[in-house]
Amino acid sequence: MMRLFATIAWAAEETVEEAPSGIDLVLPEINELIAGVIAFAIVFLVVWIWARPAIARTLEARQDAITGQLAAAEGSKQEAESLLADYKAQLAKARAEANQIVEDARRAAEALRAEITARAEAEAAEIARRAQEETRAERERATAAIRDEVASLSLSVAQKAVAESIDAKVHKALVDKYIAELGSLAN
Repeated sequence: MMRLFATIAWAAEETVEEAPSGIDLVLPEINELIAGVIAFAIVFLVVWIWARPAIARTLEARQDAITGQLAAAEGSKQEAESLLADYKAQLAKARAEANQIVEDARRAAEALRAEITARAEAEAAEIARRAQEETRAERERATAAIRDEVASLSLSVAQKAVAESIDAKVHKALVDKYIAELGSLAN
């Protein structure tokens, strides 16, 4: 290595004596070139020894963070899918319950309608039975009234018959009249 520096230094001395021209204007002087190479080597070694492990740790931490975020995103996705499945199950259950409630309400309405119909029919039958009883009672009252009227007429006819002298013709006329009155009362 020393030999290389010596060669570079000797070449630099030869170049200094000549006046720069052409490409020599662009190229740096040899001692500047050597100083630049040494500075680059020092910076490269410092970066290689201390910065490279830090950069590697930072990149590895970043990679771990990204992997963790991907795992968390996958977990969130699975949780969201699970929640979606639960939501769909709850929605299906709610729909089934709603259908059951509607069906129960329909059955209850049918039962209530049947009960109301049966009650109305029972009330109608009771009203008809009462009407028949009232009709029968009215008929019995009318029959009793007719009997009373017939008895009264019979008494009246008997009183008239006793009051007058009855001959066969008058007696027959009274009986015919009594039968006619009974027939008109019965109708």
